[in-house]
Amino acid sequence: QVQLEESGGGTVQAGGSLRLSCVASGNTNGANSMGWFRRAPGKAREALSCINGNGAFTQYAESVKGRSTVWRDNAKSTVNLETGSLDPEDTGVYYCAVSKETYCTNSWRTDIAFWGQGTQVTVSS
Repeated sequence: QVQLEESGGGTVQAGGSLRLSCVASGNTNGANSMGWFRRAPGKAREALSCINGNGAFTQYAESVKGRSTVWRDNAKSTVNLETGSLDPEDTGVYYCAVSKETYCTNSWRTDIAFWGQGTQVTVSS
């Protein structure tokens, strides 16, 4: 019922910044938490950030905490992630997701309702 489309991926030099965007279409109401995941080459998929339904609470993984900012605009059905101080370890496919949960609880990252197709981010050194 919901389709997610990421954009903003590409190649960036180490130390730079990149903003990713995700737009949701279909049966959206802004009641669910949303988040970003990353799958780096040779690594398991990692949850990077969560933002609750009304955007009042955000959560970050240690790997991006202090470097990333997530925000959403429910009127536009979008969620964004901007990350600075990028390094080659940030290379991977980034996915936008809608959780079944309203809040960023411990289960939000496993109770995913919808996934985006992913967008490639490559950080060159």
